[in-house]
Amino acid sequence: MGVISPFGLTNGANVAERSQLIAHLDAHSSDRVRNGRRADGERADVQWRWRVTRLTTSREALAVSELRFVRRGFGAEAVEYQVAWDEQRRVHAARFADEIPDTVLLLEHPPVYTAGRRTADSERPLDGTPVVDVDRGGKITWHGPGQLVGYPIQKLPRPVDVVAHVRRLEEALIRTCAEFGLETTRVEGRSGVWVLGDPVERRPALGGLSLDFDPRLTDEEFDPRLNGPEYAPSNAGQRREDRKIAAIGIRVAKGVTMHGFALNVNPDNKWFDRIIPCGIRDAGVASLANELGRDVTIAEVLPVVERHLTEVMANAELRPRVIEPKAVEKVTETTPAA
Repeated sequence: MGVISPFGLTNGANVAERSQLIAHLDAHSSDRVRNGRRADGERADVQWRWRVTRLTTSREALAVSELRFVRRGFGAEAVEYQVAWDEQRRVHAARFADEIPDTVLLLEHPPVYTAGRRTADSERPLDGTPVVDVDRGGKITWHGPGQLVGYPIQKLPRPVDVVAHVRRLEEALIRTCAEFGLETTRVEGRSGVWVLGDPVERRPALGGLSLDFDPRLTDEEFDPRLNGPEYAPSNAGQRREDRKIAAIGIRVAKGVTMHGFALNVNPDNKWFDRIIPCGIRDAGVASLANELGRDVTIAEVLPVVERHLTEVMANAELRPRVIEPKAVEKVTETTPAA
């Protein structure tokens, strides 16, 4: 028997299994909401947002779908990265076939480094710590306890507007941080959500030198991984530099998104000091707990993220990417002078 997914499908499920699943959801989707809390008060694994409607086996009915959140595992039940990646593939295939609605997997991972397609060897851990190479965009990052990871698997109109999808994820996370009292923003040319540092002239000097001589900016061979806490990404807040609180890396295959975001809630950010996070040498990382100066838990943040993802995605007008026509050079024919 294959591996069971959160949707009740085995890996490699046939059409009959999928039809039975849809029929089951058709009869029981509302019951899942009413009975969504176990006796111990824990949240259910699957929660619906936007609206609860009857699902049918019609692909047309699912082409414009509800948004479903699947809480996959946290804390002691954190999900191994490979398991979650396999799950993404199964959900992606089902969404492409219009057999399930747009779905967001939410979870924590045990400690793991993952590297996107553009990761350079010089950005990986120096001590040979294993890294999982993945098929998303972006570079290397870390996932682990205290970090809320979300994998939105959403069907987009073609031609796909990848940038618009990333901006929607950023907006939902910016709103989430604001609700907790932390102002965040985007940084031009750098994806993700950022806490801005002080202007350069107001930051403390590094190593007693003027920031004009910051070796990270002037020395191509300088490696912050070898130069101790003074240059560590986890200490960017103390240096009052820009620092990333949420990373985003996605892949779009067959018009359906995969991978997603990682929001630092209360992780040990020293894990980032062993790599060059996202390939960025002149900034660092942040977390909600550190920036707010108080304990913040995944349990607190989870429903807030779900709500803002829903608001942003529900109000978004999904449109195909606009393709500009190629400029046609106008050739003027001239007659030589007599």
